[in-house]
Formats: sequence, structure tokens, C-alpha cells
Amino acid sequence: MSALGELARLRRQPAPHGPATARSKADERASWVFLAPWITGLLVITIVPMAASLWLSFTEYNLLQAPSWIGLDNYQRLFQDPRMHNALWVTSRYVAISVPLQLLLSLGLAVLLNQGMRGLALYRSAYYLPSLLGGSVAIAVLWRQMFGHDGLVNQVLGFGSIEGRSWISDPSTALGTIMTLNVWTFGAPMIIFLAGLRQIPNMYYEAASVDGASRFRQFRSVTLPLLTPIIFFNLVLQVIGAFQAFTDAFVISGGDGGPSDSTMFYSLYLYLQGFRNFDMGYAAAMAWLLLALVAAFTAINFAVSKYWVFYDD
Repeated sequence: MSALGELARLRRQPAPHGPATARSKADERASWVFLAPWITGLLVITIVPMAASLWLSFTEYNLLQAPSWIGLDNYQRLFQDPRMHNALWVTSRYVAISVPLQLLLSLGLAVLLNQGMRGLALYRSAYYLPSLLGGSVAIAVLWRQMFGHDGLVNQVLGFGSIEGRSWISDPSTALGTIMTLNVWTFGAPMIIFLAGLRQIPNMYYEAASVDGASRFRQFRSVTLPLLTPIIFFNLVLQVIGAFQAFTDAFVISGGDGGPSDSTMFYSLYLYLQGFRNFDMGYAAAMAWLLLALVAAFTAINFAVSKYWVFYDD
């Protein structure tokens, strides 16, 4: 009998009954029981609040009175709000500058730690510590003190007879201090880079060495191409996280956007609109615009990745 004939015969046979079927149904019910907490969390914590915020973005709502439907007015107001445009510009500069610097620093340190140096576990833990502490209020307060007029940075500069300034009060440097803090929290992408470097087979380096390739040529022609999936992964994660930056900007700027709104991040302006001005409808519209922007940048990253990300297969 041919394979097609046997397949047709098996399809005509009635479904099995008995203990096996009962056991499979019991397993299916058990799987739904284990999935129930995750499904409940997805609905209660994610889907329902997102649906509510989408509806509120078409309303005027101040937390004290019932929402009133105003249609697309909030979205039209977004394009006419100069302070929102400035917040979007500040956030874009923050993403465009701090994310590449953070990835370059984390990649360089990962390559250094991958050389088999002694005390690797200690160095890895020490370098990862800023990522554990980054984004916390305590570190943001510490950073604000360091870059204040009488802070540690100016004290160090004073040893070289260099006159300091209040870095967080100067519009030309305030944003740079927050970028520096983001670059300093390089531990998480560094650990991911280090894991990726450990997965590159040594035979590629041996073949390149036999061909006379220098260490730099090996890095450029072997390490970087094979590490591009990890670079892409870190890039996507860090861009998404940078667009949502809030705690550092809120604490370092004093919660008002800093001098001349130089540190008025988009998420900070969203917070001020929603919880200081009680304009929840407008804040919800801002949140959905942020979601659209992050989704657009992520889609662009995925579309462009086919030109520079290489996989083993």
C-alpha cells in the first residue's frame, strides 16, 4: 500500500477512546490551570488598561469628573504643542547619542573581559553593578549631587585649576549629565555581548590567524559579523528603554524639565500632563503616540537589519 493510501486509511479510522483520551483531556485542563495566572495578568494588567487608555485618549478627563468624548482633539493638540515637540527632540537626542555610546562601551569591555583575564567573575560583577543600580532614585540623587556646583566632578576639576560649573543647571550640559548616567549603566548589554563572544567558535580565529590576519582584522572580519545578531538584540532593547527614560530625568531635573526644558523628556512631560495638570486624556494620547514611535523605530530596525545582521545559516 502506498504512503498516501495508508494516510487516508488512518484518517478514516475513528478517534481513539479510553484511558489515553481521558488522560490527554486531563493534561489539557491542567495546562489551562497553569496558564490561568498568566492569562489573568495579561488581561487585567495589560490588555484592559491599554484599552482604557486608548478610549481615554479620545476624551477630556481630569480624574475628578467623568470623561467626556472630544474625538481627535487630543491628537490634534499634540501636533500644536511646542513643549511636546521640544520633549520629543530632547528624547530623540538622548536616544541617538547615549545608546550608541553605551553599546560601544559595553562591547569594548566585553571584548576585553573575553581575553581570559584573571578575576573575570569579579570584574563581570563589578561592571554589571551599575545596571542593577541604574534607574533608581538613589543613583539619580547621587548623580545630581556629583554634577552640582559643589559636587565631586567640580572638586576633581579643581585639582587641575579648572573652573567648574553647575552641570545640571546649565542648559548646554544638563542633558549630557543624564546621557552620561545612561552610558554608565552598560552592565546588562555588556553581559549579553560577553555571552555572545563566548559562543563564537575558536576555529574561525585559528583559520584567520593561519591566513595572516591581524587581531584587528580578526575582530572586524570574524567577531563583528558573528556578533551582529547580539548587537541588533541589544540595540532594539536599549532604544526601547531609552525612549521610556523617566526616573533619571525626573530626579536630576527636579521634576520640571530642567533649565529651559533642556531635560524635558517625553515620558516626563507625559507624567506632568497626567499627574500634575490632571489632563489624563491628553496624557493618554501622548502615551499612544510614544507607543507608535517606539513601534516605528523597532520596525525600522528590523527592516534595516537584513542589510547588516548575519546569521550562521
